[in-house]
Amino acid sequence: MITQEMIIADIIEQHPETLPVFKKYNLDCYECQIADLETLGHGAGVHKVAIDQLLTSLNNALKQ
Repeated sequence: MITQEMIIADIIEQHPETLPVFKKYNLDCYECQIADLETLGHGAGVHKVAIDQLLTSLNNALKQ
């Protein structure tokens, strides 16, 4: 399960199936050096993405 406290780069590395979700929300985290240090919750806030919707989409991607 993905949580908002997780580091973005770790999510992408451990769950590459989430990459389309990041792209859907216009989060180009896979290209960002900050992703190695930034939590999902912080990144969503910076980019004004609703964290609840993002978490739902990311966790749904894990189920597919």
